[in-house]
Amino acid sequence: MKKLEIIIKPEKLEAVKGVLNDCGITGLMITNIMGYGNQKGHTQMYRGTVFMVNLLPKIKVETVVPTELSDEIVNKILEVIPREDETMGGGKIFIYDVEDAIRIRTGEKGPSAL
Repeated sequence: MKKLEIIIKPEKLEAVKGVLNDCGITGLMITNIMGYGNQKGHTQMYRGTVFMVNLLPKIKVETVVPTELSDEIVNKILEVIPREDETMGGGKIFIYDVEDAIRIRTGEKGPSAL
């Protein structure tokens, strides 16, 4: 099993959820987070004063999937989230190995617990 941790701009959430639903993924967690990547934020002007906004709103989508589906899901996400500009981030995908999963209600283990 693999855990996918997908960091995206908030406006890309529906596209990522669509990919996960199309692939038959039944569970996910979504968290509102703040952060920055290579661009280190941006400057804004408020009432004539320029200030640096270096923590930008992001969404973290987490899901655990069968190993055989992880590459397919990642490739589909890369298709639906266009790489707009080489310097501005579309996000990141982190992939972790999951040793085991247990469904508390039934005691099922492994991929059947997903």
